[in-house]
Amino acid sequence: MAYTTINKSTAHFNTKLYTGDGTTSNTITGIGFQSDMAWFKARSTTDSHFLTDSVRGITKYIRPSATNAEETETTAITSLTSDGYVLSTAGNVNDNNVTYASWNWKAGTSVSGNSGGSGTAKSYTGSVNTTAGFSIIKYTGNGASGHTIPHHLGAIPQMMIIKNLTTGSTNWMIYHKTMGNTKAIYFTDASQDIDAGWWNNTSPTSSVFTLGNHANHNANNNSMIAYCFADVKGYSKMGGYKGNNLTGSNSPFIYTGFTPSFLMVKKISDTNHWIIWDNKRSTKNGKNIIDKKLYANINNAENGNDDVSFLSNGFKFNTNTGDWNATEDYLYMCFGQSIVGSNDVPATAR
Repeated sequence: MAYTTINKSTAHFNTKLYTGDGTTSNTITGIGFQSDMAWFKARSTTDSHFLTDSVRGITKYIRPSATNAEETETTAITSLTSDGYVLSTAGNVNDNNVTYASWNWKAGTSVSGNSGGSGTAKSYTGSVNTTAGFSIIKYTGNGASGHTIPHHLGAIPQMMIIKNLTTGSTNWMIYHKTMGNTKAIYFTDASQDIDAGWWNNTSPTSSVFTLGNHANHNANNNSMIAYCFADVKGYSKMGGYKGNNLTGSNSPFIYTGFTPSFLMVKKISDTNHWIIWDNKRSTKNGKNIIDKKLYANINNAENGNDDVSFLSNGFKFNTNTGDWNATEDYLYMCFGQSIVGSNDVPATAR
């Protein structure tokens, strides 16, 4: 098993399942930390995704399944606690008798400063968790190719999810190391988009990421949000694999070095959905077979059929559906827990 400095992964990322009650004070506990990035999705209905963070403020949300600008909702989350949040009546998070999943990440250390590189410097604010390789950076575009944004990870981000907050009908811009610095992909069912200008043909460094001049992530004087993720051995991995269109023992196994607790997959070489699995929703017969999935790019309720197995050191597909196992290239984002912690001490939680 992989050595890791993170002995308890649920202190940095956790999935929370709950049932809405339609009231103005539904208190959700058991997350284990203040959620600095909270992504909600109704499981039993087709309510849209709802993503908020502590940098923009809990009344501000964006929707991975849409290209809308940032919106305001005062009846969703009314307060954050050290172990969860208090929800009000908004249907995206608290309809009566609707089941929900929320995926939660901890940042927690405030950062601020000015951008650099080409064009006019702009101020930014953010929050970072260097231990878990995660930062939230709210910055302002300047319209110039070569604009550089500090991410404060102290490590090279392997995936960045960026959204223009000001202007609607702008695609989410997603960088992933598997595709490289001349390509981006969106939260839609589209394949990767090739353009050397997306990232100014420049890979991120351990201190900054570089932007082209596109309105999606660098329109002059538009506000942007960037969620940045670095690999942390034994806890998180942003990787890629080649599907083989086979099932059973011949289907692909993808090594992560830890037991997954959250997995998101997207075919990059063709269309298809973004698929999300986690270890809190249905696991068949209490085993490691995950049989419920949600889609990041559409509002469908959850469904599934023994799609993937979460193993002690990676994941293995059980079917050959095109969304995750055609003879195509895929990217993934995965969080979990190695069974060995720092100094080879057994980890305290899965």
